[in-house]
Amino acid sequence: MENALSIVRRRLRDVVKAGDVVIDATVGNGHDTRVLSELVGPEGIVYGFDVQPKALENARGAVTDCLASIRFIHAGHECMKEHIDPEHIGRVAAVVFNLGYLPGGDKTLTTACDTTIRAIESSLEVLYSGGVLTVVCYRHPEGQLELTAVRELLQALPQSGYVCMETAFMNQRGNPPVVFVVLKQ
Repeated sequence: MENALSIVRRRLRDVVKAGDVVIDATVGNGHDTRVLSELVGPEGIVYGFDVQPKALENARGAVTDCLASIRFIHAGHECMKEHIDPEHIGRVAAVVFNLGYLPGGDKTLTTACDTTIRAIESSLEVLYSGGVLTVVCYRHPEGQLELTAVRELLQALPQSGYVCMETAFMNQRGNPPVVFVVLKQ
């Protein structure tokens, strides 16, 4: 079944290769971290960011058998440039955001609009030409603010440098997520 995560993973498979450097900007329970690890393989590096110690613990448990070098960082995604190796700036193949709250965790602890926008701006700086940025936005109250801000930021990017796509699920009940994919030219 097609959903937000399958769209993101297909785009990642199109871009990320063995040996690449990638970033999971919101590790949550580690599912995206695991996918990224499998794509980059034993020669690759995955940076994983989260502000919640429980999320980092969950993610570590999800990737115990992965061969990639995974560097978990207890920090907000807006600080990614400060925490990745300087030689990786401009050499990152993919940055993945799955916004919102930790599934199974405290729903009052969510990503926030201001830090998310700063993190996306940093992501665009660390990506190499041909790299991909994916953002999944959910429609809880803070998520709706993030969705609007992310859309405005991406719409303003120069066409000469980026291809920006938005996918919305029109016939799903409730408040289905919105997926943004940005390809850096």
